[in-house]
Amino acid sequence: QVQLVESGGGLVQPGGSLRLSCAASGSIYSIDDMGWYRQAPGKQRELVAGVTRGGSTKYADSVNGRFTISRDNAKNTVYLQMNSLKPEDTAVYYCNAIVVVKFSYRSREVWGQGTLVTVSS
Repeated sequence: QVQLVESGGGLVQPGGSLRLSCAASGSIYSIDDMGWYRQAPGKQRELVAGVTRGGSTKYADSVNGRFTISRDNAKNTVYLQMNSLKPEDTAVYYCNAIVVVKFSYRSREVWGQGTLVTVSS
């Protein structure tokens, strides 16, 4: 069993900042790619940012230059620093990881439960 637990969401004013965290736990041998997705009301879930185990990153055009993804492999944790937030960033943010499970050494895609980010004055 592998779980992802997110934290750090909340209400912030336009132009403000938030930092999301996502910690993986359970039967983990290693974690490959990690990422953050978001889903706004009435819209499809979209990739916000991703990071490989080696630290290579990618971002959606809409957040490039404002958001920064990072990870701590020793803690099995991924972060999303969000700056200059806009109302259109309002969404439920989901953590995602490709986990190699202990003993079976099979890869499994795991999702967090989601954390709500609301950008409003």
